[in-house]
Amino acid sequence: MNTTHRFQLLAITLLACATSAFGAEKVTLSGVHNCCKSCTKGIEKAVTSVPGATATVDKTSVTIAADSAADVQKATDALLAAGYTGTGDNSAIKIEPGTAPDEKVTSLTVSGTHLCCGKCVTGVEKAVLTVDGVKSHTAAKGAESFKIEGDFNAKDAMAALAKAGYTGKATK
Repeated sequence: MNTTHRFQLLAITLLACATSAFGAEKVTLSGVHNCCKSCTKGIEKAVTSVPGATATVDKTSVTIAADSAADVQKATDALLAAGYTGTGDNSAIKIEPGTAPDEKVTSLTVSGTHLCCGKCVTGVEKAVLTVDGVKSHTAAKGAESFKIEGDFNAKDAMAALAKAGYTGKATK
């Protein structure tokens, strides 16, 4: 084997190793809420709770990579369970943010939304106050749940949260 062939074989081997190290499957979620270091840490903790999954995080997007689509899906599900959401670029990966019935309500309790700081609370506030009929909310730093009150459509409230990069579980 001559030197050129050895170099080509080495290059192919290195490329194969690099591909497996960074995951063969991935999804990039855009529009993810990420206002501070605690949000970034929460995102990374959720994604890396799945063995072999990695997260590349920037201000409004998260790229999740793993060796299999199943692991990317598990890591994406973990991200949603941690209270974040976004729009994905891989149709094989299902992103199902919190939903609520398409009906008028006077109160909706949302749990599991990521609220680590005042900026998170402000983001939730801006989102829910865009919904016709919402009068108030009780979101607070570190809260595990909060109430939205007024005379509004529950589905619209959850859609507004998702558009702002948050998710959670809604109950009446």
